[in-house]
Amino acid sequence: MAERNDKRQPSTDTIVRGEDLGGTKRSRESYSRTTFVDVDLTELDDDGCEFSECVFRNVKFNASTHVDAAFLNCAFVACAFFDATFTNCKLLGSTFDRCTFNLLKVRGGDWSFVGLPGADLRGTSFVDVRMRECELSGARCGGASFRGLDLSGASLSKADFTGCDLRGSDLSNLDPTSVELRDAIVVYEQAVVIAEALGLDVRPS
Repeated sequence: MAERNDKRQPSTDTIVRGEDLGGTKRSRESYSRTTFVDVDLTELDDDGCEFSECVFRNVKFNASTHVDAAFLNCAFVACAFFDATFTNCKLLGSTFDRCTFNLLKVRGGDWSFVGLPGADLRGTSFVDVRMRECELSGARCGGASFRGLDLSGASLSKADFTGCDLRGSDLSNLDPTSVELRDAIVVYEQAVVIAEALGLDVRPS
């Protein structure tokens, strides 16, 4: 898996270490240039909190819910997102390194310019999410649900979409010769886009 260079992580001014915030509710709180280390956010109820240029290291997001929250230009390192849910959240420009995403569910929101190179996204669910110019090269997305995604400009080289539900997603930037698409689910219009990308001359009968 590609790793994020520490020198590219946001420079922070404050550190929060070892706190247990699991099961708490946080509403409209704001954090900027803060590093969170070994923090437990299991079952956190996040309503509209905003994190800007923050770093999360070994943070547990397990079973947490985030609604209308923002993680802007943040870095997530070795974090766990088991059964976490993000609804209408913004993660613009954020990056993920060595994180786990089992049963992650994302509904709506803007994940444009997010860095997920080599991420293991198998079995996750992303629905109606804006992911323009997202870095997904080498990502493992087998069995995932990637429905209604705006993937325009996304980096998809060497990604594995085996058995992935891609219905309704923008595949205009997908090079079918550089990804694994076996058993992926698409609609007819997407099949035409893929065929044309392979150099076929698709015509009506």
